[in-house]
Order: sequence, then C-alpha cells, then structure tokens
Amino acid sequence: MLPDFRVRKRDYLLEISRSITEELDLNTVLARILRVSAELLAGHAGLIALREKKDGWYIAASYGIKTSFISHLETRLSSIPSREDSGRSEVTEVSRRLEYFIQSASLGLPTYVGLPLIANQEVVGVIFVFRSYSSLFSSEDRALLESFAAQAAIAVVNARLYTRIIHQNQYLDTILESSADGIFILDHSHRFERFNHACSRITGYQPEEVINNEYKEIIRWRKREPGIALEEAEAGGWPLNAQTTIYSEGDLIRKNGGTVSVGITYAPIISPKGILTSIVANLRDITKFREADELKSTFISVVSHELRTPVALIKGYVGTLRREDAHWDPETVNESLAVIEEESDRLSSLIDDLLDASRLQSGTPTLNLSEVNLENMAHRLVERIQTQTTKHIFSISFPKDFPIIIADGDRLTQVISNLLSNAVKYSPNGGNVSINGQIHSDEVIICVSDEGPGIDPEDVPYIFDRFYRSKSIMKKFSGAGLGLYLTKAIIEAHDGRIWIDERHKKGAHICFSLPRAPLQTVSNKR
Repeated sequence: MLPDFRVRKRDYLLEISRSITEELDLNTVLARILRVSAELLAGHAGLIALREKKDGWYIAASYGIKTSFISHLETRLSSIPSREDSGRSEVTEVSRRLEYFIQSASLGLPTYVGLPLIANQEVVGVIFVFRSYSSLFSSEDRALLESFAAQAAIAVVNARLYTRIIHQNQYLDTILESSADGIFILDHSHRFERFNHACSRITGYQPEEVINNEYKEIIRWRKREPGIALEEAEAGGWPLNAQTTIYSEGDLIRKNGGTVSVGITYAPIISPKGILTSIVANLRDITKFREADELKSTFISVVSHELRTPVALIKGYVGTLRREDAHWDPETVNESLAVIEEESDRLSSLIDDLLDASRLQSGTPTLNLSEVNLENMAHRLVERIQTQTTKHIFSISFPKDFPIIIADGDRLTQVISNLLSNAVKYSPNGGNVSINGQIHSDEVIICVSDEGPGIDPEDVPYIFDRFYRSKSIMKKFSGAGLGLYLTKAIIEAHDGRIWIDERHKKGAHICFSLPRAPLQTVSNKR
C-alpha cells in the first residue's frame, strides 16, 4: 500500500486531469490546481500569473492573499516589458518584483517556491506557493510543484485553444450572417447544416425551417438554365478536387410560391482521405442583373425600331422627291414635306426622351421654379392637341380659384402634354378625353382620362417603368415606353405623386398631385 501522502498526490493529479478535460473555465481549473499545490506543499498562500503576448502579465488565480494586495501586485506585473525569448527572461523579473512586494507588504510569507508554466517551449505563466514560516522547500517539493505546473500549463494551452476556436466561430458566424449573399452548408447527405440571414431573405424560409432538412425540399427550381445540376455532377464523380465548383442558375421557387432569379455556386469540402464531407454554397439574387440584361435588350429593340421607322420614312420621301425622272406638283411636294417634318419631330422627341432618361440615371432632374397656372396650361395644351384629332371630344374642369403653384412650367407642360397625347393615342376610336383639377388642403390633383380600352391590371405595377410596354400595346401602337417613366420622375422631383386610378373601369384614368406650399428653394431644385 502506498504511503498516504503519495496516495493523496496521485488522487489530486487524477482530479486535476479530470478537471482539465471536463472544465472549460480556465480560472476554475487554475484555482483548483493552486489550492491542491498549496495543500500538498504545506503552503499558506499561492498565486498563478499568466503571460499574454499582447497584454503582458496578470494574476489568473490566488489563494490566501487579500484581493487588495493582488490588485497592487498585478499593476506591478503588467509593466514588465515583453521580450523576444519566449518569456523566459521575464520570469526572473516576475520573481524579483513578487519577492520585493511580498516582503515590503509585510504579508508574513517569508518562504516561497516558484516555477514557470511552459508549453511548446514557451512560458505561459508562473506558479508560486508561499509558507508563513521559514522553511526551505525540498527538491521533492519542487518536483511535486513541477507536476502541478505541467498540469496548469496544459490547462492554459487548452483554454487558449478553446477561446481561439470560440472567437473563430464567432468571426465566421459574423461573416456568414452579415454577408449580402446567401450562404448555406450541406452535409455529405445533402442536409442543411447552416442557412444564413440572406438565404432567408431570398428564399423566404427561416433557418429553423431548413436545418436538418434535405436540400431538394428547399432548393426547388421552377426553371433552371441549361447546365449541370448538383445531383448530376455528383453522379458523374464530382468533385475531383477541392477547387472544382459547380454553378447553377435559374428561377427558384420561394416559400410563398413566388419565384426569384438566383445563381448558386457549390464548393466541396474534402477530407484528407479525399471524401466529400460537406458542401458550401453561395446563393446570389441575380434578379437585378437579369432585369438589367432584359432592359438592355428592350432598349436596343425599342430604340432600333422607333428610330428605323421615321428614318425610313424620311429617306423614302426625300428619295422620291429627288427623282430626276419625275416632276411633282406643289401639292404632292407639300404633303411629302409635311410627312418629313412630322417624322423629324417624332425623331427629335424620341431623342429628347432618351437624353432625359439618361440624365435621370444620374439623379433627380433640375427644376426651374416659377409661378404656374395649371388651368391656363391645360387649356393651352388641349387647344394644341385638338388640331391632331377629329374623333375626340375634350373637356376641362377646374374649380373656381384654382391656386397658382410654384413649379417648373416647362416640365409640367411635358407631363400634361404626354398624358393628353397618350389619351388620344390609346383611344383610337375616339370618345371623351377629360382633364380636371381638384383642390385639397396641402396639394392639388390633376387627372387625365379617356374612353379607350384602359390599362390591364397586370400592367399597372410596371406602367411607370423605363421602356415598359405591355404586349397588347406593342402589337398595335409604336412608342419607346419612356413617356410615363419621365412623367413620374418629373412629378416626384416636385415632391408629388402619380398613380393609376383603378376605380374608373372605362378607359385609363391617370392622376398626379403637386404640393400647394412652395418647394424649399427659390430658383433651382436638384
């Protein structure tokens, strides 16, 4: 049977070993090591000081020493300069300052033993045990303390590794959750392990609805662009290496049944043995990119068509008039010149609209503000457009004392002229075209209506978009789809609103509002 002391030593070492593996709180483990060391060495006090490369020395655990003394001692230790020798020379300075402080403070601890805590050839701290009587520590005492110092060093290293892992996980969590792109992680069986906030925003699913569910239950394509799918790639032997990625693009079905255009890049995580352990996927909402491509295609199509028509007419009439083998009477010449003038005006108007649309991409249009009489403007524009049609009957209705507003007269002329032109254009069979004004406490409202086929409810959300033209309209009428887009921009630049009044079932009924109070400027607004 082992002597009692050696049994205690063995039991304590086992206890500390278990603490190191079971207890994650470093201070708790160090306090236990210090208490056991002091008890086995017949000590009355002790402390463990740790060394951080950036922050220097600090007291991590103490036993039998008042807290007020510990704070004073920590101040002295924190000023020890860091050195490039793995901390070994700093231990001497720690011992010197500690001995001086203990003696000067008259703590009644005349004898002490101290050893460095060394891990991976680097000093991570020191452990000291003090006695309240004069008695030298034996070589056996030092050997015993070395055992506990080694355990303390292991605990420090483990705790720092654990802390580093925690910080790295927090760092990765922050990156994942703050990413504008969706990021999700699948295990080897295609079940979700991670699903970040952006994924939720794009798909409509919350993380708790997705985690541990199968990939195919969440990532469902309504339409996928040609290319290899994840399942097909794996069936074909993907991945060959960690750098081989897969890209899929298409319309993804959201939780609410709607669709969103996305691109997904899959990257494999492969074990050292070459086995696929997980898949990290980047989910990007490409709706805006697709809209930009569609807008570009629409722009090219619309502009080429709208430019080709007047240019072809002008060229045709000019070529006809220049024929040397024909002599034209004055009436034919005048009719031809009228067509050339009309198509030139149309071409000029289209170019102006394109230039305005281009300027709007750079910001709000510039307004030249002045007093504007909307009622007089309406009468003037109706008189002008009446000369262009014999099928329509125009009516103007404004209440008495309709207020003068502060606005850009030229820009509002463009707005009302465009709305009246559309009313005539899109009611080819004629009918009534009306423009009326309303007075409210803080704004005035102008509405233009016609008796044409009206606006399809499906087109209402997009009617003010740049280059937007409904399929039914495109087949019957020419145009670039810029008029209402520019109209909306001008009205909003005046702090107003524009909308389709869907309560009127016969024809189109478009209204806009303008503030009665002067805008916050004297001459120009940008």
